[in-house]
Amino acid sequence: MHALKGVRVLVPLGKSKKYIGLVARVHEDNPSFEVRDVDEVLDIKPVATDSQLQLWQWIADYYLSPLGEVFNAALPQGLKVNGVYKPKMEVCIGLPEPMQTERMLHIALDMLRRSSKQYSVFTTFLEMSGWTSAFEEGQASPASFCPEEVSRDELMNTSHCSSSVLKQLMDKKFLYVYEKEVGRLNDLHEPHFENIKPLSVVQQDAYNQLLMQFLRKKVVLLHGVTSSGKTEIYIHLIKRAIDRGEQVLYLLPEIALTVQMRERLQRVFGNRLGIYHSKYSDAERVEIWQKQLSGNPYDVILGARSAVLLPFQRLGLVIVDEEHENSFKQQDPMPRYHARSVAIMLAQMSGAKVLLGTATPCAETYYNSKCDSSKYGYVALTQRYQGLMLPKIEVVDVKDLQRRKMMTGPFSPMLLSAIRQALKQGEQVILFQNRRGFTPMVECKVCGWVPHCEHCDVSLTYHKATGQLSCHYCGYTYRVPEACPNCGNTDLHGRGFGTEKVEDRLMDIFPDVRVARMDLDSTRSRQAYERIINDFSAGRTDVLIGTQMVTKGLDFDRVSVVGILNADSMMNVPDFRAYEQAFMMMMQVAGRAGRKNKRGLVMLQTKNPDHPVVRQLVSNDYEGFYHNLVQERAAFRYPPFTRLIYVYLKHRDEQVVNTAAIEMGSRLRQLFGTRVLGPDKPAVARVKSLFIRKLVLKLELSLNANQVRQALRAVQGQLLEDKRYANLQLYYDVDPL
Repeated sequence: MHALKGVRVLVPLGKSKKYIGLVARVHEDNPSFEVRDVDEVLDIKPVATDSQLQLWQWIADYYLSPLGEVFNAALPQGLKVNGVYKPKMEVCIGLPEPMQTERMLHIALDMLRRSSKQYSVFTTFLEMSGWTSAFEEGQASPASFCPEEVSRDELMNTSHCSSSVLKQLMDKKFLYVYEKEVGRLNDLHEPHFENIKPLSVVQQDAYNQLLMQFLRKKVVLLHGVTSSGKTEIYIHLIKRAIDRGEQVLYLLPEIALTVQMRERLQRVFGNRLGIYHSKYSDAERVEIWQKQLSGNPYDVILGARSAVLLPFQRLGLVIVDEEHENSFKQQDPMPRYHARSVAIMLAQMSGAKVLLGTATPCAETYYNSKCDSSKYGYVALTQRYQGLMLPKIEVVDVKDLQRRKMMTGPFSPMLLSAIRQALKQGEQVILFQNRRGFTPMVECKVCGWVPHCEHCDVSLTYHKATGQLSCHYCGYTYRVPEACPNCGNTDLHGRGFGTEKVEDRLMDIFPDVRVARMDLDSTRSRQAYERIINDFSAGRTDVLIGTQMVTKGLDFDRVSVVGILNADSMMNVPDFRAYEQAFMMMMQVAGRAGRKNKRGLVMLQTKNPDHPVVRQLVSNDYEGFYHNLVQERAAFRYPPFTRLIYVYLKHRDEQVVNTAAIEMGSRLRQLFGTRVLGPDKPAVARVKSLFIRKLVLKLELSLNANQVRQALRAVQGQLLEDKRYANLQLYYDVDPL
């Protein structure tokens, strides 16, 4: 059975199961193992291009992931097993061929005059389909006239008829029904390039510098302060690429951001713009995929990280906006790829340029653009659009206020005063709390007992909306106990504040204020994202409370106050990236304040006001922060001076995973020596009833990556040959965050 590279095939596995596979290579080599015949070739044309297959192979190699896992992540479910794509069909109404003469129509109308309902429906159909006008103009011959298609629902709505009336007309052979495939994609808007705003003098200078940098570098960092107008520069670059006949990929870290950006880009690029992310239905994603393979693909794709896996035919520019964001890294399941790195490789394979944009570059990106042998070009945009001032950051010492019992829940008097003043002036407020749920922990007041998940080594979060305790690792939910199972005390209370509790307390203090919450629990669907953002943009909401979702480049005109409720929770994390991530997150959320008419105010609540990160944030000193950071990274051999690979081992039996981890560590040390750390228990050492151990490899950048991969796979193969480890899960996280 002949199959082309990139087509799907139905293959038998086991005794009775069948799966959809993708042809990665066509060859005539004689395999060294027994092969089975393909049951069926499902496609005439490939559903994946050669360049996609090449990129996916690179992802599998670099991130030490099976190629099948990459295929599984890349292809929409509708193109895989258990989700075979079915095109969306619409039921339409047509005029039978024998009726398509003026004489027959007059006969039909005379017959129908006795039934006013049938007559009304039939004449409405003739009007909607264009047959009435065609007969009046003498153009109604079947050979020369192409009627408008009329859907059954459209006809029933317009004529206000029931399905039984329509059926009577079909029984009389005056109308007939047929199905037509319709796309789910919105192609209504024509491009309006005249909607592109002219660049300011500062923006134009940055734009010119970018073009000059692209002559020498394939990747360029645009380091622009918040609200400097980076998006307008992007739009001009996209227009330039389209004029050159090139496609553009525009990546954003959060689906929430695509809601705002889609509207801005659609005003300019209309139906040349396609949107692709996981909140779209599977059928929509399949249709976008197929359009990208067609002769009329989108010129611009706007999407979250999975959009980097789409097919492109003439890619010329990739924009990675908010390039510092952790959301670009896929965590679970495999492959654990970073969309920024994959985008750079995709561009390299396509001969395209890459623009990385952010106000807070990650350490690796900044190092690559600033070190002596810089790999990336660099352009700075240091002024806010229209000369707006950066927000004023006021630090509030929560420790002192708590001692003096002046805090109202999570709110300091200073923050409440700022909120009150903003609301009085008709302005808006954003409150940032990087914990969802009502309270992060429930505790017995007498003995200190804390409920933990039965399947994971974590305490449970209380969610008031559902009245349940929830594990944020496995998703399992529990009833809130009526009494402490340890001592019988009924006085259980919550410790800490999640976004739900912040919302609750704020509404107690300001009962007439319109409050919205944006976190993982409140944004399960695409519609929820759009509703929350559109309501806040339109001024239908006064206060937006959220987790890190609210930090990521959202643009609201009337926000004058931003409250960072607990800066310490981000900095006091046992991770070498904690300070970097805290600094970036707080600077980004601070940038939401004062974006149009006035200088914004940021209230930063902390128990450690003299912390270096806090001081650098207040003075907007990214350079000083970066200088301190790289000194520390160099001293302790962390990225960007080394490359990290985490090795994870999981098993239901703790003793088995302990033994396997020790053995794996010993084998790796024989090859890599002191570059291997561990094994250790991670911060959460059991998830979904699986015990976890972790090894860390700190590798010099000069080491041959292919040889490292081969060594790791060889050690893995040797370990898994042992029958004791038959059910052991072993995987890698390359360039972990």
